[in-house]
Amino acid sequence: MASLYISPHPDDFRSLMALVAAEFCPSRPCTLIEDPPASLAMCSRPGLVLGSGGGEVLSGAGAVAWYLASQGKRTGSNAKQASQVWQWLSFADNELTPVSCAVVFPLLGLQQSSHAEMMRVLNVLDKTLEPKTFLVGDSLTLADIAVATAALLPFKYALEPSNRKALTNVTRWFLTCVNQPQFVKVLGQISLCEKMVPVTPKPSVAIVPAANANPTADANAANGKRLRPLILVSLQKKAKPEKKDLGVISYDAPTLPGEKKDVLSALPDSYSPQYVEAAWYSWWEKQGYFKPEYGRKSISEPNSRGVFMMCIPPPNVTGSLHLGHALTNAIQDSLTRWHRMRGETTLWNPGCDHAGIATQVVVEKKLMRERGMSRHDLGRDQFIQEVWKWKNEKGDRIYHQLKKLGSSLDWDRACFTMDPKLSYAVQEAFIRLQEDGVIYRSKRLVNWSCTLNSAISDIEVDKKELTGRTLLPVPGYKDKVEFGVLVSFSYKIEGSDEEVIVATTRIETMLGDSAVAVHPADPRYQHLKGKMVLHPFCDRKMPIVFDEFVDVNFGTGAVKITPAHDHNDYEVGNRHNLAFINVLDENGLLINVPAPFLGMKRFEARKAVLQALKDRGQFKETKDNPMVVPVCSRSKDIVEPLLKPQWYVDCADMGKQAADSVREGRLKIIPDHHHKTWFNWLDNIRDWCISRQLWWGHRIPAYFVTVNDPSVKPGEDMDGHYWVSGRTEEEARDKAAKRFNVSTDKITLRQDEDVLDTWFSSGIFPFSIFGWPNEDLSVFYPGSLLETGHDILFFWVARMVMMGLKLTGKLPFKEVYLHAVVRDAHGRKMSKSLGNVIDPLDVITGISLEGLYAQLQDSNLDPVEVEKAKQGQKSDYPTGIPECGTDALRFALCAYTSQGRDINMDVNRILGYRHFCNKLWNAVKFAMRTLGDNFVPSEKLCGEESVSDRWILSRLCSAVGQCNAGFQAYDFPAITTAIYNFWLYELCDVYLVRVCLPVSDSGSQSQAVVCRQTLFTCLETGLRLLAPIMPFVGEELYQRLPRRRSQDDHSSIHVTPYPETEEFCWHSEDVDRQMEFAMTVVRTIRSLRADYNLTKTRADCYLQCIDSETMSLVEQYSLQIQTLSLSQTIQPVPATGAVPEGCAVAIASDRCTIHLMLKGLIDLEKEVAKLTVKKGELEKQMDKLREKMDKSDYKEKVPVKVQELDAEKSQTELEKAKEAIDNFKRMV
Repeated sequence: MASLYISPHPDDFRSLMALVAAEFCPSRPCTLIEDPPASLAMCSRPGLVLGSGGGEVLSGAGAVAWYLASQGKRTGSNAKQASQVWQWLSFADNELTPVSCAVVFPLLGLQQSSHAEMMRVLNVLDKTLEPKTFLVGDSLTLADIAVATAALLPFKYALEPSNRKALTNVTRWFLTCVNQPQFVKVLGQISLCEKMVPVTPKPSVAIVPAANANPTADANAANGKRLRPLILVSLQKKAKPEKKDLGVISYDAPTLPGEKKDVLSALPDSYSPQYVEAAWYSWWEKQGYFKPEYGRKSISEPNSRGVFMMCIPPPNVTGSLHLGHALTNAIQDSLTRWHRMRGETTLWNPGCDHAGIATQVVVEKKLMRERGMSRHDLGRDQFIQEVWKWKNEKGDRIYHQLKKLGSSLDWDRACFTMDPKLSYAVQEAFIRLQEDGVIYRSKRLVNWSCTLNSAISDIEVDKKELTGRTLLPVPGYKDKVEFGVLVSFSYKIEGSDEEVIVATTRIETMLGDSAVAVHPADPRYQHLKGKMVLHPFCDRKMPIVFDEFVDVNFGTGAVKITPAHDHNDYEVGNRHNLAFINVLDENGLLINVPAPFLGMKRFEARKAVLQALKDRGQFKETKDNPMVVPVCSRSKDIVEPLLKPQWYVDCADMGKQAADSVREGRLKIIPDHHHKTWFNWLDNIRDWCISRQLWWGHRIPAYFVTVNDPSVKPGEDMDGHYWVSGRTEEEARDKAAKRFNVSTDKITLRQDEDVLDTWFSSGIFPFSIFGWPNEDLSVFYPGSLLETGHDILFFWVARMVMMGLKLTGKLPFKEVYLHAVVRDAHGRKMSKSLGNVIDPLDVITGISLEGLYAQLQDSNLDPVEVEKAKQGQKSDYPTGIPECGTDALRFALCAYTSQGRDINMDVNRILGYRHFCNKLWNAVKFAMRTLGDNFVPSEKLCGEESVSDRWILSRLCSAVGQCNAGFQAYDFPAITTAIYNFWLYELCDVYLVRVCLPVSDSGSQSQAVVCRQTLFTCLETGLRLLAPIMPFVGEELYQRLPRRRSQDDHSSIHVTPYPETEEFCWHSEDVDRQMEFAMTVVRTIRSLRADYNLTKTRADCYLQCIDSETMSLVEQYSLQIQTLSLSQTIQPVPATGAVPEGCAVAIASDRCTIHLMLKGLIDLEKEVAKLTVKKGELEKQMDKLREKMDKSDYKEKVPVKVQELDAEKSQTELEKAKEAIDNFKRMV
């Protein structure tokens, strides 16, 4: 075992980095706080001795942490990410650590402070983290470990709440890191700084063994002997927890549902989702904005802008929202609102699925809980009445949740799959397909749930992976049942002492065996051709068959064949004409077997068969066997393959047509990497079982025929010739009489008790909602788009395409956009037992950690799973989930869709977008004060716009182009990035600062009028750009702005035209390029000011330009540069011109050098002393770097990019320090 030597100091972040990295290591080292033996020649701590007895030694935090993290696969998933991790290690060591120490050590009485420099470095980190959850890739790496431990000192001692508020992204990321279980084990709970005050250092630590440490280690801790991994906990008193800055402001003006919200009163001081989202939705709905008829006489009248129609993937009537629903609706509603604002006839049709199995289970449980009755006690008709009663009471819950998300659905067109109109369409579809021979009757293996007494679809079967022997709970059994073992036993060869050994994971099914199979080429069994084996428990002789499906290398190469209870064996049985012996009934009880097994429950028979084989001496062994167990997602029962007569859809021809529609480009699937999956499934499609043994659902309109005539022989259930379909029993009777050539009075009918698979009614949803086959579909069918998750590509999308083509002759939609699957911040699948299932309403309104715990208590999890889930929630949401609001959630979900197939959703990042909403709020409030009460917007530009005005209008046009292109290409991250960058980095950070300039002379007054018109254009257009994604805050702020006369008739932002490039055509690459140069100069001046701690003092700035063109550019933008860089004056200087002494120098570009006047503003001698110390430190770093670079394996092991950074970084800083010292000395 490796040994890790660490420092005993609680704030030694280098040791802490190594300890956290060790927590990810599969084989954690022993951790020691004693001095390492001199024989190890360990240069510094942390140090790692590999192997026991004094092996190879690694020393230094970087080397040790890299080794440990690489063992836990935390150094990047590829070479590029490894280089990025290395780069962040350098950042932590060379950038963050020095400034952290420089700020915190003075508090400990050790050194001078440099708070501004620390904030500069952290601001760099904040910008980097803005679009990210972690520094490298989508999961935590050594980069996060290194930088987070380097940031510990500032967060504990120096970053006050106001600082943390300014560093939103860094704070969010830091808290995410330190609340990971591995960090918590090492650091305990971190107390954040409340106020930066001098601290009395307490180097003593409490040594707390990890949870799995043994008592011997505890006893030896005091003597400095070998310890298990340690958690270092500072003994200083914990500070009070940080207070939340997020205020909750409610809307209190009396407003009846459907009335317009009060927009005359003043806006609250800050953004509050609760205030903003109040009252708007019911007003939108009452005004009819969500209806395609809005603004036109008839939906059938031609619209030159086109028609957009999309139907919602109907959620289950039993369901409640999760983040997958939220993502679906954020994307769909944004698209719908965009098309509506473009003037298209727009319909987003809502609906709800009757969810056969799920709903029946819910109501059955309710009946048993409240009345102690089963559905059989009530009878079919009364039970269905109970289901309808439950649906009418509880079934619209999900509609209310969709409204909370702002979904602009036409609720007057809401459909339920059991409504009469849709039920008629389902019946019609079945009859037409059955008459065409596409639907047929057959007896085959199905997925059977004994608890539900029904066949279930593949999507309702969970695949539970087992690594070996596992005890699982099964409904109806008191004790858990053993799975994950392979039982071997023998069959005797008839007329011989020889035996054949076979193995199975379901020993009870051997009672239904009808053969033993071996591979035709297996030499071990060639002599057994034509032989039979004897069943030990009944008078059954079974053939040995030769079939290529047998794996020669698995077990003995001989396998038992149970055609009636295994999918592979079913195929073998058909190929070799074997007997199909069904030994299980619908309840899981054994049938067609000898005593004593007859009537036993299947898993009790498992034990009995095993014991009987042992008694006969035919049992061989039991061993662990990794396997997948099929579990019913609804009942948690173990799924059994069972032979049942069912109705099937012949999918061969329909599947080919659906596949060809994509191959030929008639149907477009986006992203196109799903094509491979689409073709693979449809080109190998199996027939679809559509029978379900339920009461709730569309009862199959098929009737079994009994003919009371001796000339017609009786039929069997599985014989399709004896089944007819009909819209009424009379129609079915007439069909039967005609088929068997008898009079109707000789026909007796029995309607099939089963109902249709829920996916059957969902498959015709795109046209059944419009009244097919009785009503005109021409306006809204085919639809424009189907948007859904890629996980139901087969179960729903493919079937809609097949059914649409077959029944209407048309594709149901032109395009399919498949979004990603939502996972948690760590990339894990959402699971109740992990505690990471997030209700979007909790993100919208906020919830405490205790509230999350309470939800777990109300779930069906067992106590062990509840505790596990609580730990997960505490790790991810240590202070609960803050109120983020609908707009921030929608914006985050759209921004996240760039991560490919899966979305790793970090709730903390959603909070960042709530802060963005606050930025919008404050920007509009400030702008409204700037515009003034009497402002009247002009209809068009005046042509006298300044360079600042032309620049912001150019950036606005660029944003308009990016947003429209993003919507057209379903590139939602491009849309959110364009909106975010325009509002935050261009309008707020640059242009609004320019607007702040005081206006004095008359010339400036006229320019101010132009400036205000430009500002209004940016605000009004910017709000329209974001309205489809952020409907509530967009409406709230838009309603406060004055209107242009041309837009007086637009009562809501959601029915105003979406900005388009034809109107916003002021984009200028020249203006953009010039302003980018000016901003480069501004950033360079700001960097210089930060270097010399000029936080408030304004200095004169001389810009030495290489040519006249640059001089002219500086003169043109001098006012912008002066304002944005907080300079006293901006003075252009030609290349040959003299610059006054006493300036700090920095290069902005190859055309311009910055000279910032410092003389008289700072204590020069003090600055020289500081820089001399820094120069000495940098020279030591250079010496260490040279040593590292001189090592023989440096070029092989260190990425090229890192080598370049190593070579340039310290040298550049050293030269900069020397230049600054010389500069200061000249000033003295």
